[in-house]
Amino acid sequence: MAATIKDIAEKTNLSLATISKYINGGVVLPKNKLAIDQAIDELGFRVNEFARSLKTNRSKLIGILIPQWHVAFCAQIITQVEGLLRQHGYGIIVCDCSGDEAVGVQVVEFLVSKSVDGIITFPTAFSVKDYLPLTTSKNIPVVFIDGMPRDLSYDCVMVDNMNAIKKAVSYLIKKGHERIGVVNGPITSLSAQERLAGYYNAYSEHSLPIDANLIIDGGYATDITYEAVKKALTSDLNFTALLTANYEMTIGAIIAINEIGISIPDELSVIGFDDLQLTQIIKPRISIITQPMECIANMIVDIMLKRLAGNGPDSPQIIRLETGFSEGASVKEIYSESRSL
Repeated sequence: MAATIKDIAEKTNLSLATISKYINGGVVLPKNKLAIDQAIDELGFRVNEFARSLKTNRSKLIGILIPQWHVAFCAQIITQVEGLLRQHGYGIIVCDCSGDEAVGVQVVEFLVSKSVDGIITFPTAFSVKDYLPLTTSKNIPVVFIDGMPRDLSYDCVMVDNMNAIKKAVSYLIKKGHERIGVVNGPITSLSAQERLAGYYNAYSEHSLPIDANLIIDGGYATDITYEAVKKALTSDLNFTALLTANYEMTIGAIIAINEIGISIPDELSVIGFDDLQLTQIIKPRISIITQPMECIANMIVDIMLKRLAGNGPDSPQIIRLETGFSEGASVKEIYSESRSL
């Protein structure tokens, strides 16, 4: 028969109230904590999570809503977030809405039905107005990763997208590149809007004209980017450098470049986004805009735990973290005619 709280009480000579308080996350005297922990180990006691959730009105579950399973950035952040939440006694339920608005609503309804204590969500291509009111009515805290809708106010952790791209484009311009192609995500995405703004700002600061044909829609997807970059490379756009704005688009662009037989960096300079393992084995090593994954995960979990404890700030937190830059061997210095005159 499984051990109970009464068994622990008999073994430690402590009250049921003290043991229950400790098991449910309360603070007890150090000597009592030690005694309870020893009894738990010796008796093989396991908490009845269902019973505890009924008593505390907490499931110790966090729902995570992602746009699509295959997005590498999502997978890496979720892995780190899950590990941090586990340290605090929380489990996760991960759901994929596949970019479908109706599915997104169903997923949130499902998570709420499972009595999740909070929801961590990546921004999706559709409006979240249809499903976030449900979380508000249930007092379920929501934390966004990598952007959020402009017309809603929630806690959010993201990188400084605009300056990340601006710095990368400026780096290319200083290397002599004036015709720089940029593979960006869907304009409905806040992160894509900010990254495109960084591209424009860099050109403006260097007093260079912008060719709108060099702005390529990669849809934040490998296959879309592959087709779009392949088409651009076989046209007469004559760009000397290419910048991609996420990991999947970096891979799609590299596949297209290799298939056509263009040499990096001799014929085309390339800068990617997200320092994930696959980009490190591409030859030559691609220069990459890096996101502080560990810091992002820590911030997300910290905000969520504070909201759950009821000691978060009165207004939503919008945290923007700086990106890094890992210089590889994929950018060639050139001299344009306009600069040599």
